[in-house]
Amino acid sequence: MHALGIDIGGSGIKAAPVDVATGKLLADRQKIETPRPALPDRVADVVKQLTTAFSWSGPVGITFPGVVADGVTRTAANMDPAWLGLDAGALFGKAAGNPVRVLNDADAAGVAEMTFGAGVGEQGTVLMLTFGTGIGSALFIKGILVPNTEFGHVEIRGRDAEERASERAKELHDMSWGKWAGRVDEYLQHIEAVLSPTLFIVGGGVSRQSEKWVPRLTGIRARIVPAALLNDAGIVGAAMATASTEAADT
Repeated sequence: MHALGIDIGGSGIKAAPVDVATGKLLADRQKIETPRPALPDRVADVVKQLTTAFSWSGPVGITFPGVVADGVTRTAANMDPAWLGLDAGALFGKAAGNPVRVLNDADAAGVAEMTFGAGVGEQGTVLMLTFGTGIGSALFIKGILVPNTEFGHVEIRGRDAEERASERAKELHDMSWGKWAGRVDEYLQHIEAVLSPTLFIVGGGVSRQSEKWVPRLTGIRARIVPAALLNDAGIVGAAMATASTEAADT
């Protein structure tokens, strides 16, 4: 089965067709900058552009950086407040002109990593964290996803963790790899104290440079590995979501 995966992030929206049986992209991914402000109609227009760019006809999986329940976006920390309570499934279904499935972006990336990447065969408690505009999280217990965890909003030193340790925070404050890794390490220690995972998988755009910061994460007992699918995990997981249930306009 083939499906189009569209990964909506706070800074960019990426898409590619995917073979959901293998997790392989069937064409080079395309990326369009996330509109500012990230209003629903403007983001939907990008979804339409990307669907048209691939001349796509068939199921479409779409991620969103926030809590998603039955196609409705419940939170939107790094998007526009207009998303709160919005039926994104209906909006994107109309824009794409195809059956769609909408889910949390980190959940999608986590499912892809557990199926095709760094989490294959792991039966303990696994936490996938994506470092980008914010910090996304996907929690798995014995391979089963606990959806919409949003651990990027855990409070560290009186602030959301993603305000201190996201990739955007690193860039905004021009932090060295060492200083930023120290903040990530502190965040992971806090999460480990609560969840005691056996494995952390770290992804997002910054995973491409994992050798510069993952070895500096020394305060954690659990294993820490970079995402094998790097920043394509969200695209792959979005496409996979269309096969998990019968995709339909919501």
